[in-house]
Amino acid sequence: MKKVLLAALAAVGVVVAGKKLQESKAEQALWAEATDKLPKN
Repeated sequence: MKKVLLAALAAVGVVVAGKKLQESKAEQALWAEATDKLPKN
C-alpha cells in the first residue's frame, strides 16, 4: 500500500513540476516580448 501511495505522490509531483515549468516558460516569453528592443527604422 505504501508503494502505491508513494507512486501517486510522485505522479502528482511530476504534474505540478510540469505546470510550473510551463508557467515559467510562458512568463519568460512574455518578458522577452515586452523587453525586446524596437527595430531601427
